[in-house]
Amino acid sequence: MKLWGSRLQKKTDSLMERFNASIGFDRRLWAADIRGSMVYAQALERAGLITTEERDELLRGLEMVQAEFADDRFQIQPTDEDIHTAVERRLGELIGQVAGKLHTGRSRNDQAATDVRLYMLDKIASLKEALVNLQRTIVEKAEAHIKVIMPGYTHLQPAQPVLFSHWLLSYFWMLERDRQRLDELEQRTSILPLGAGALAGHALGIDRQFLAQQLGFARLAENSMDAVSDRDHIIEFLAWAALLQVHLSRLAEDLITWSSAEFGFVELDDAYATGSSLMPQKKNPDSLELLRGKAGRLIGHLVALLTAVKGLPSTYNKDLQEDKEPLFDAMDTLELALPVAAGVIATLKVHPQRMAEALNDGMLATDLADYLVQRGVPFRRSHHLVGQVVRRALQRDVPLRELPLDEFREVAEKFGEDVYLVFDFRRSVEARASYGGTATQAVRQQLARTRERLG
Repeated sequence: MKLWGSRLQKKTDSLMERFNASIGFDRRLWAADIRGSMVYAQALERAGLITTEERDELLRGLEMVQAEFADDRFQIQPTDEDIHTAVERRLGELIGQVAGKLHTGRSRNDQAATDVRLYMLDKIASLKEALVNLQRTIVEKAEAHIKVIMPGYTHLQPAQPVLFSHWLLSYFWMLERDRQRLDELEQRTSILPLGAGALAGHALGIDRQFLAQQLGFARLAENSMDAVSDRDHIIEFLAWAALLQVHLSRLAEDLITWSSAEFGFVELDDAYATGSSLMPQKKNPDSLELLRGKAGRLIGHLVALLTAVKGLPSTYNKDLQEDKEPLFDAMDTLELALPVAAGVIATLKVHPQRMAEALNDGMLATDLADYLVQRGVPFRRSHHLVGQVVRRALQRDVPLRELPLDEFREVAEKFGEDVYLVFDFRRSVEARASYGGTATQAVRQQLARTRERLG
């Protein structure tokens, strides 16, 4: 008999059975469902709704069901439309009619909402650990290559010389913002809906504070109607997941470009590359391409759920069943993506010589402008003058450092013989010593701050 079947006379159409069922994906909530039911059984006894003996029998039966799931012995039946139905059905088979008392005052609306929050809290903890591990890996790689100079780019065009470690740490701070957002999300997820019933609250004296305390929730949902329909935490998680994956995608795109033969700045370890089924010479950065590609998938999950909830009337509607598949897939994706990204960074081979060969004098044009500024020329004027110098070097087809001094002086008399001291990439890097800059000392200070953040 279905949990809800007494009102209806006709048998559910077989296609409707399949369309309605969520057991295919929500079975992974079994641990959360059983945990919630165990605490709920205790709350029922405290409220005088069941005897101590009935409570103990319910707990014994739930432990048996839990063991079957843990040992992969639990048998899903065709009539099990969701994980809640499956657990209650098996509980009845094991302990008899007393199983029917477990659902007293509880709805699948508040039960499902509680299960998902419990599940999310566990997963948030493991994702946070994986995220921190990636951050640590980035810091270690940056420290190992603290003095390597590379071209910095804007618009994917050579801009100014920077330290490789400075570039890499830029992704640490993206991930740090992700970690902060996850901490905030964890707080908003730790709100207990159980005891809200179907929508109107609990009529039989259940102690919701006890439920929250035993299940580890920080606080109670304030409104029973909101409690059963709130999916903000899932939407927020999907937004968080999408943004995190976008950050991983950007990291991947940089490394894909720089691992190409044309750049050769870095080389992926064979463990994170694949070959070609046709071209024997190929080494493809598939790990990075997948990190980049899966961003679209996670963005899609966010849009899908936002679309599903945008026009819903108050309280619970069956549309909300669409919350779980995007949530589960996003979690599964990140549980692979984060350690793969960490593995790529940890095993990445850096080629400082190739980076040095890609540096060119044009990247020191800003330093030339600074040279004039230090001699009293307003920056807008110095910018214009250096542009003329660059054009002269291009016309002569020579690097800036090979342009004769008289060419410099024809543009501006402020240029002296010491102008050639500007053409030193290390000097340029070390000049950017401001807080957060690319100078070695500034990057060392930045590394110290990352260590403080990681604890």
